Amino acid sequence: MIYGGYFESDGKVDEKKSLELEMSKPNFWDDKRNSEKVINAFNGIKDILDRCSSLKNRIYSNYDLACLISSDFDEEIYNLLLSDVDVILSELEGLENLLVLNGPYDSGAAILEIHPGAGGTESCDWASMLYRMYTRWCEKKGFSFQVIDYQAGDVAGVKSVSIIVKGLYAYGYLKCEKGVHRLIRISPFDSGARRHTSFASVDVMPFFEDSDISVDINPSDIRIDIFRSSGCGGQGVNTTDSAVRILHIPTKIMVTCQDERSQIMNKEKAMKVLKSKLYKLELEKRDMELKKIQGVQKEINFGSQIRSYVMHPYSLVKDHRTNTEVTNVSKVLDGDIDVFINDVLKGGIINE
Repeated sequence: MIYGGYFESDGKVDEKKSLELEMSKPNFWDDKRNSEKVINAFNGIKDILDRCSSLKNRIYSNYDLACLISSDFDEEIYNLLLSDVDVILSELEGLENLLVLNGPYDSGAAILEIHPGAGGTESCDWASMLYRMYTRWCEKKGFSFQVIDYQAGDVAGVKSVSIIVKGLYAYGYLKCEKGVHRLIRISPFDSGARRHTSFASVDVMPFFEDSDISVDINPSDIRIDIFRSSGCGGQGVNTTDSAVRILHIPTKIMVTCQDERSQIMNKEKAMKVLKSKLYKLELEKRDMELKKIQGVQKEINFGSQIRSYVMHPYSLVKDHRTNTEVTNVSKVLDGDIDVFINDVLKGGIINE
């Protein structure tokens, strides 16, 4: 049976109740950043529990039918049970993958970038084919995507394209696609109809919403000093204590503002400058984290590919990390890539 082990749901149920309780608080929406995180966590747990419940019901129903025909065989019911095996296994595999997607950014959105390798028009066309493959995959998964950068090729295809993909576990799934992709086919741009090999690189990064990097300053973390403004002499000298100096104790960042005659205005401007500096510092930290996630990008060339798409002299798509093979290339290029993603997740082979 499916109870116990990985699919023990008691802990998830308790966690769901805890999140529901938090969401019911009157001040839940006061902190937008925290509320979004709670809602995303709740949706993720709810999805797992719903799928577990549906799968359990399906298995028990089939088990009852199997017991029924064990004493009174019915070929129609037997064939129905056989046809349901693949469906159950597929759903079970999907649940197993969700348990693997437990990284810090896995449940969030992703930035996917495609860059053609050397080869001019051939590689640009291949990059556009990959772009179509991933957008079709997004549509099939029910994910939304937004093109944020698109540079068309000189003759055909794209020189580079970047999209933001939003959906539950978008980054967790797409991080499996990071690497070099190779295409072997008869070139439509070669008048001699010769076979060509093209390369394109796919890069995947987590996408951080603005709310993820908003700056909240704890009043206890700052020290505010008031002093008399200096000036160029004469009427430029402020005779009141209106200048403001703010020290952010955790980071040692100090900001001074004395160009306004009002202490309130100087304090307001100083706080804006401090927030800007802290925002920049946070972005620099995120950039360092992203560089760790990105790792070393391989050259877009022979011997570095994670997957090969062969259209001539035979039809085959092979993932070189898991040895997963699919003979229907057109189906794969139409967005049917879950078999490769699932096998990479099961094998724990992620290019991070």
